[in-house]
Formats: sequence, C-alpha cells, structure tokens
Amino acid sequence: MPFPFHLDIVDLVFKGILIGMLASAPMGPVGILCVQRTLNKGRWYGFVTGIGAAVSDIFYALIAGAGMSFVMDFIENEQNKFWLQLSGSIMLLAFGIICWRSNPMKNMHISGNKKGTLLHNGVTAFLVTFSNPLIIFLFLGLFAQLAFIVPDHPWAMSVGYLSIVGGALLWWFGLTWLIDKIRAIFDESGILIINRIIGSVVIIFSLIVLFGTLFNLYTLPTGY
Repeated sequence: MPFPFHLDIVDLVFKGILIGMLASAPMGPVGILCVQRTLNKGRWYGFVTGIGAAVSDIFYALIAGAGMSFVMDFIENEQNKFWLQLSGSIMLLAFGIICWRSNPMKNMHISGNKKGTLLHNGVTAFLVTFSNPLIIFLFLGLFAQLAFIVPDHPWAMSVGYLSIVGGALLWWFGLTWLIDKIRAIFDESGILIINRIIGSVVIIFSLIVLFGTLFNLYTLPTGY
C-alpha cells in the first residue's frame, strides 16, 4: 500500500517530535549534567550536552525501531496490535512512576567549572547517555503506543527518526533557555521539581492512552 505523503508524513513528524521530547525529558544523569553545565559554564555548553545526548538516543531509537519492525512484520491483525499498544501503555506508566519516585541527584555526574571545548562537552554527554541502554525500553513503549513504526517505508521512517532528533534538540534548547533565565534562583530542589512534573506528565499521558486502548477507542476488528 502506498504511503500517503500529505497526511501520514505530517503525523509521523509530530509523533517523532513527541517521542524525542518524552525520551529526553526525564532528569537522569545527562539531564543533571546539562543543568549543571548551563549554570556553571553557560547556556551553549548545556545545549551541546543535550546534542550529545540526542545523538546517543538516536542510536538506541534505531535499535528499538529495528526490533519493532521485526515484530510488526508478524502482526497482521488489529487484535495483536491492541495487545502491543496495551503493553506499550503499561511500559510508559511504569516509566512515569519510576521517574516520579526517583531522586535524580543520586549518583549524579558532577560538572566542574572548567569549560573545555564544546566538542568535549558534547562527546562526554554522548558517553554518559550511551552507557544507559535501558532507554531502549522507553523507545519500545513509545513506538508501540504511538504506532510510530511503518514497516517497508524506509524514506518515511528516515523522516520520522530525524523528527525524533528534532524533538530532542527542541527539549534541550528549551531546558537550557529556561535554566539560563532563572539561574539566580535555581537549585537542587528545582531539579527534583522538574523531575516530578515530567513523571506526572508521563503518568497522565500513559493512563489516557491505556484507558483509551482498554475501552476500544482505537479501532478493533468486529467480533473482538
């Protein structure tokens, strides 16, 4: 079946941006590192930290996407898609609860005042993010629930993956802008507050799509 450009590409871009932002938002080690570097070194050092994280994330997104494409090749009916979306919703809910309950200040990566080069800051952020492959499970949950993967359409998926990068960069740009503006009043409690807000948003989002799935707001075959 051909892939309609005018509607489905726009939908895929929107989903990609949303996935990129949701995957980047939790205040994990690299998030704290980004905040610290923004406060200690300046906004652009914080932003290149986010760029390094986004580059790492796209590697894991591609791995998760390859796995999802393999699974979806064997899903030929809406009933199986229903269970895939249901499991994705549960994974997102679990992630949101963990995010809300976690203390991101534990085992954090400390950023000193020595600036270094922008390239060095980006590379170190890439390594910090790349050392946490558990992000794959977040991508799997998001891909499943948002029906992001479109098998046998490599060009369209390339646009989708670029949108994930765009969403991640949009998040890091906005975060560093905000931290730079409120640097005079920002402290460790601010990181905890941001993490709680992010966790709450993910929980609410996952509950909405979970109940939507359970109550058949998505199209299911007759007689399910």
